Amino acid sequence: MFHLSPFLPKLYTVNKLIMSVIKIADLYIRVSTDEQKEKGYSQRDQEDRLRKYCEINKIKINNIYVEDCSAKTFDRPQWKLFLSTLKKKGTVLASQMLFTKWDRFSRNTSDAYQMIDMLRKSGIQPLAIEQPLDLSIPENKMMLAFYLAAPEVENDRRSLNVFYGMRRAKKEGRVMGIAPIGYQNKLSPSGEKYIAPHPLFAPIMREAFHELAGGKYTVRDIWRRACRKGLVSSRNPFWIAMRNPVYCGKVFIPQHMDEDAHFVDGKHQALISVETFYQAQDILEGRKPRHIMGSGVPEEIPLRGLMKCPCCGGNVTGSQSKGKLRWYYYYHCVHPCKFRVNAAKANEIFEKSLEKYKPLEGMQELYRRVIANEYETSLKGRGKKKQGTQLEIEALKLKLTKVRDLLMADEISPDDYREMKNGLEKKILELERTLQKYEEKQLGISNLITNLSNTLVDIDKAYFEAKVDLKREIVAAIFPEKLVFENEKFRTPKLNEGADIIYQITNQLRQIKNETISVFPELSRLVHL
Repeated sequence: MFHLSPFLPKLYTVNKLIMSVIKIADLYIRVSTDEQKEKGYSQRDQEDRLRKYCEINKIKINNIYVEDCSAKTFDRPQWKLFLSTLKKKGTVLASQMLFTKWDRFSRNTSDAYQMIDMLRKSGIQPLAIEQPLDLSIPENKMMLAFYLAAPEVENDRRSLNVFYGMRRAKKEGRVMGIAPIGYQNKLSPSGEKYIAPHPLFAPIMREAFHELAGGKYTVRDIWRRACRKGLVSSRNPFWIAMRNPVYCGKVFIPQHMDEDAHFVDGKHQALISVETFYQAQDILEGRKPRHIMGSGVPEEIPLRGLMKCPCCGGNVTGSQSKGKLRWYYYYHCVHPCKFRVNAAKANEIFEKSLEKYKPLEGMQELYRRVIANEYETSLKGRGKKKQGTQLEIEALKLKLTKVRDLLMADEISPDDYREMKNGLEKKILELERTLQKYEEKQLGISNLITNLSNTLVDIDKAYFEAKVDLKREIVAAIFPEKLVFENEKFRTPKLNEGADIIYQITNQLRQIKNETISVFPELSRLVHL
């Protein structure tokens, strides 16, 4: 709002002299996009009516201000331009500001009264030609209050209807507004709006959530990896998206009046499971430790950080060096010693060293049987846990119903009811997250066995074809200690328990079978592909 106090006396004197000679008016025309669509208001129609009024009443038109903004406030470009002319020296000021109706002037009662008072002090009379009022008559101020309040009430009612309409749509499971990253807005044949997975970005967002839930990368690294895969998003929107429950098929309903905040099942297709989503939230909130591994490691030095120096026992890192024609990569000690080896050469030697890790002939069938047995056992345990969780959820829901009955019978206060309700709903939500884990679709057993056994048999091939991060996981799964490169070869490293059983060179198959079953969790780490 402009401060015109110092100028008001002079403006009033100048305007009074001009008004005594000839009537001059500024025309103000306003229409918002919504009003033009819903009520058919037209800027041209308003201008025609105002010009006709001026012609009949022999009023000279000074300036015409055409606005395309809401009237909720006076923070409008053309109105601010009009106010700025009141400060300019030597400017011929109009004695009247004409508009068709008072709702063209303002839809905010308090702001409108202040603006009318300021204009009148500057010698300018605001006038609605279709709702004329002589404000020098006190009784007309009642009509002015009605003309100003009616549009404001209409605006408030419209906003309230929109709010409750959107809230009802959310309760029905519909996602309102612009689709989140990885989704796209769609329109059904019946005209209903909905969101659907984006064919290009949805797989990227799904993988991003799984990477975050795994705790192996920071959000920044995950965002960079997603952008390299083709995702179009800046960092902050991506960070916000990783906290959006829409991706697990839920729609959040905010708290309103006596209704608590809660989630409902969405009508859209989920990209991830509820369990994966909450695992990612645990990482973001710091409730679950991260195990960062392989972040930002170049493809040329996959063993960086997985080796130790043969000279001093310190950690071995990797870096690049600019040659005459191209870049060269080296593994070297972080301490000031002279250990340094060409990365390409060391990588080749390590890949060849994996060729000796071959299971005994006929062991693949044994692995298949062990895996199938373990799979069946896990399914039985999963079924029992799922049934127990379902019963626990039903019991809590029954308690929630009883608490509601106590409130209706005035046996507990609303505050006590709200506290007990929040506690029960929190427990139900946690159990539903656990239940979702048991209901996740399992990979077909035949595919699982085939992939697992093939990987165990051809571990060298799996390593060679893997990307850098998966290569590092394979190395960490097989070798519990850091590798040592010396005399153009890697020392025979100690294997972990599972790998030692798989790749031992004895033929005591019965003993191998018993030991293999006992360390099945170790076997599964080798095939995280």
